[in-house]
Amino acid sequence: MFICCEEHVDMAIDMYVDETEQAPNISLISVDNSGQSCDFCENKAVYIVGN
Repeated sequence: MFICCEEHVDMAIDMYVDETEQAPNISLISVDNSGQSCDFCENKAVYIVGN
């Protein structure tokens, strides 16, 4: 599972598919968890990519 910003959502999807050979679920991060940063940069995370 990856948490990512808008800029890196494509990268997270590609990495998830490469690792699991399955399509990921893509969800918006709730307001309660909005303080998290992207796994790939320091930007605010917007999406959770994974199952």
